[in-house]
Amino acid sequence: MLAVEPEIQKVDIDELTPREVVEYLSRYIVGQDEAKKAIAIALRNRVRRMKLPESLREEITPKNLLMIGPTGVGKTEISRRIARLINAPFIKVEATKYTEVGYVGRDVESIIKDIVNVAVSEEKSRAKKLVADQARKMAVEKIASEFMKQKGIPEENKKDIIFKINQGLIDEEQISIDIKESPSVDVIAASVFPGMEQIEEQIRNALSSIIPGRVAKKTMKIKDALKIFESRFADELVNMDEIIRKALWRVENSGIVFIDEIDKLINPRGGHGPDVSGEGVQRDLLPIIEGTTVNTRYGPVRTDFILFIAAGAFHHSKPSELIPELQGRLPIRVELNSLTKDDFVRILKFTDNSPTKHYQILLKTESVDIHFTDEAIERIAYYAALINETQENIGARRLYTIVENVMADISFDAPYLKGQKITITDKYVDEKI
Repeated sequence: MLAVEPEIQKVDIDELTPREVVEYLSRYIVGQDEAKKAIAIALRNRVRRMKLPESLREEITPKNLLMIGPTGVGKTEISRRIARLINAPFIKVEATKYTEVGYVGRDVESIIKDIVNVAVSEEKSRAKKLVADQARKMAVEKIASEFMKQKGIPEENKKDIIFKINQGLIDEEQISIDIKESPSVDVIAASVFPGMEQIEEQIRNALSSIIPGRVAKKTMKIKDALKIFESRFADELVNMDEIIRKALWRVENSGIVFIDEIDKLINPRGGHGPDVSGEGVQRDLLPIIEGTTVNTRYGPVRTDFILFIAAGAFHHSKPSELIPELQGRLPIRVELNSLTKDDFVRILKFTDNSPTKHYQILLKTESVDIHFTDEAIERIAYYAALINETQENIGARRLYTIVENVMADISFDAPYLKGQKITITDKYVDEKI
C-alpha cells in the first residue's frame, strides 16, 4: 500500500516560524538554546520542503540531529514537545535494545514498524472520536432492544428505555449480551526469529480464520455493555484503509524517531574484535537513517523523510568515535549543558511543566490550595543540584524526586485538608529532605 498524502492535514504549521518554535519549547525546557534553534530550523526546513514541487522534494532529505549531553537536560523533552506541537508520530527508542541483523534480538527495522503502529493507533483513535456520537446512538439502540427482549418490555416503551439509558437511570441493571471470543492462537515466530513480526501476524490471522472464535453470553451491567457496543460499532464505522493511508503518510513525511544512548554503541577503548550490539547496530542504522523502504504489517514505509534525532551523554566516548558513515548521517550536532541550581529555580518558577505547578493543580482537585515561597523554591533547587553533584547526576529528573518527598505527607492527608491554604517554606523543605 502506497502512502498517499491525505486531503486534509491535521495540523497547519506553514506559519510556524523558528522563533515561535523556540518560544514554545522555552515554556517547557530551560536553556539549551542551541538545541532548540537547531530543531526549529529542521522543522522549518521540513515545511519548506513540503512547498516544493514533487521532483525537487525528493532531492531534499531532513538534516538529522545528534544531541550531546548528560541525562535529564532536555534531549528527549525537546523532541517529544516538537512532535506534539506539529502532531507528528513520535517514538523514543534506546539504541542498546537492538542487535545486529542475524543475531538473536530485535533488529533496527522494528523501530519503523513500531512508529507505524503508533501512527495507526493515533489515527484510529481520531477516527473513532469522529464517529463516537453515531456509535453511541447505535449502542443505545442495541442495548435497548436486548434489554426489552430479556425483560419482556413492550415495543411501545422503547423510547422510554432509550431515554433512561441515555440519562444513566438504569446503568446498574443487568443485561446478557453475546461476546465473540477470539481463538487463542500462540505463535512464537517473532520471539525465536527476530524481524518476523509480519509473518507472525499473517500466521495468526490465517489460523484465526480456520479456527472460528466462539460466542459466549455474558451478563453485566448496562453501563459496561454500553462501552463494549460503543467500541464495537465505532470499529465498524471507521474506514481502516483510510486510517492506514493517513498513518503511513504521516510517518513518512512528519515522523520523528528519537534514538537514545547512541554513545553506548561505541566499542570501549581497548576492546578487541567486532561488537555485535555496537558497531553492527550502527551499520544497520545507516540505511534506515539514509533512506530505505521497510515492510510493515500495514504496508511499505519509506524512511527518507523521517527526522532522526540521535542522543547520548558521551561520558566515556566521543561522537567522532561513531563509525564515519553514521556521523555523516547526523550532520547537525548540538551540545546540551548540565543544569545548575539557577536552572532548577527557573524550571520550578517559569516552565509550564514544573513539578511544583503539577502538585498545585493536582491538590486543587481536593480543594487544597498550595503555595511555594521563593525561599522554598530556592531550597528545592539547592538540594537537587547538591544531590546531582554528590550522587548520580540525573538532571531535572531530580526535581521530581525531591518535590515528591516534600509533598508526600500533604498529598497523603489531602482528603482531610479540604478548604485549607498550605504554604511550603524553606524550613518545611529542610524537614522533609
